[in-house]
Amino acid sequence: MSRAFSPRGENAGRRATAAPGPLALLMHTVETVLLVLLLGAMTGIAARYLRAIPLPLIQIALGAALSWPQQGLHIAFDPELFLLLFIPPLLFADGWRIPKREFFALHRPILRLALGLVLFTVLGLGYLIHWVIPAMPLTVAFALAAVVSPTDAVAVSAITRNLGMPAKTMHVLEGESLLNDASGLVALKFAVAATLTGAFSWADAGKEFLWVALGGLAVGTGLGWAFALGRETVTRRVGDVAATQMVLLLVLLPFAAYLVGEHIGVSGILAAVAAGVTTNFADLRRSEFVAERMQTEGIWTLVEAAFNGAIFLLLGLQLPSIVGTTLAAAGEHWWQPAGEALLITLALLGLRWIWLTLGVRGSLWRAHERGSMAEPPSPLLTLATTLAGIRGALSVPLLLPGGDAFPARDDLVFLATATILFTLVIGSVGLPLVLRRLPPAGEPLALREERNARLAACKAAIAHMAKKAPATTDPERLAQIQEAVGRLTQDYRKRIDLLEDPAQPTTLEAQAESPEAVRQRRQRYLLEMELRLNALHVERNALYAERQAHRINDESLRALVGELDLAEISLRKRLAVARQAADRVAPSR
Repeated sequence: MSRAFSPRGENAGRRATAAPGPLALLMHTVETVLLVLLLGAMTGIAARYLRAIPLPLIQIALGAALSWPQQGLHIAFDPELFLLLFIPPLLFADGWRIPKREFFALHRPILRLALGLVLFTVLGLGYLIHWVIPAMPLTVAFALAAVVSPTDAVAVSAITRNLGMPAKTMHVLEGESLLNDASGLVALKFAVAATLTGAFSWADAGKEFLWVALGGLAVGTGLGWAFALGRETVTRRVGDVAATQMVLLLVLLPFAAYLVGEHIGVSGILAAVAAGVTTNFADLRRSEFVAERMQTEGIWTLVEAAFNGAIFLLLGLQLPSIVGTTLAAAGEHWWQPAGEALLITLALLGLRWIWLTLGVRGSLWRAHERGSMAEPPSPLLTLATTLAGIRGALSVPLLLPGGDAFPARDDLVFLATATILFTLVIGSVGLPLVLRRLPPAGEPLALREERNARLAACKAAIAHMAKKAPATTDPERLAQIQEAVGRLTQDYRKRIDLLEDPAQPTTLEAQAESPEAVRQRRQRYLLEMELRLNALHVERNALYAERQAHRINDESLRALVGELDLAEISLRKRLAVARQAADRVAPSR
């Protein structure tokens, strides 16, 4: 199974005492989960003050510091249990958030990385490891290569999210890391089987891969659509009243997809990803369910922040045991396993660079020519994509199916863990240096599309008000409606003036004015929105003052403040767009 922590808990966790009972084990697991979630939140706060250091490295360092001393925190855990607790919701969230249009438009380079690169890495790195470490059997070397061949969705997004990676390249990386688990799992399974039997069949491997991958995708898609159908049936009757219950069921969906997939022998990881993608497609028909949408966004933000931290903290907590045991066994030759791990890491990145240059570059060029990628392939972009190949780790079996110990398992676990750390450090240090040298990409396509969508929405609202005749013959009521429509239309026209291209104004007002007059009018609207935002803050403070004076109760306070919060969220977004518009016209001043 995949992800960003090494499953070596038994070195730190074995005790000479009698085995604890089921209740004690359950309590230990609950305490461990609560502890890592607490530490994850604390490191997230600390990262605000240590912006130069990526958050995953802070979390790994904290975990290692807590468990390194003899009296430190030593956690024994079942890797399968923690894989179930933390990984499915994270991968579901990644599948739910990834832009589907770009994902399908870039499917060729994504599949060449997710499938072809894994096979290329397993073969090339496996032979290299066996050549560097002759004592390690070739089949075990292939198993180690399979362990480190898939990139890790959690680690890739955690490291690259705020570094300025070109958007379409980031989509390729996310798609690769979401899909390459199946190929890595199949490669590991057959490497283990070959270690046991000494036999290998390409036909069997191909059939197994299709079953694991397509079966996992089918399970996730089926459960996702079943959930969407059930949710649609319920909420069409009761509306947003059931929003909280629907969000709770949505949070449980990735666990269900993972468990069902694993139970029938397919990829539970791909099942969780497919469920997230399917649910996102179903959400496109639910524009009117505001409360459910806001709660869903908030809960996934919370889950991603908490569980991402837990993954890297677990790696840190296991790190001293893994490293200490291996280096102590090496004695005065401690540098040898460390050097082997560094060599494997460099070879891993080298193979990735070769595959990107020879096997994927053509697909990226064709995607650029079709308009699917704004940035053309370049040596710097290839280097950045290489460094972004941050690895996860697969669970390494303790025993072979026959009951014998897995050959060279301790060395394999150490080398896999060290590779994770080296790729994290190299990516964290090297990516910012490379990305700073990339030429500026201009206005991102997503930002331009967002601005055009806002324009379309504003124009649709104006057209609707212009066509809808007032349902009254009362002259006074008619005058009031026309006055209100005029004020709303004027507000929408101000927003259109902010959003449209300053070089090609579309409204009659903007066309009749000089560029300087347009700029001044935009500045006045910007000032107006800032004043509105300040007024919202004053309103909120007044409401809290009313509650402190016991003139309203807590329920009324929450309802009133909730309305202001929604208004502020909308106003802040509009204010950010207005400031971007002001920046676009700044050169004409």
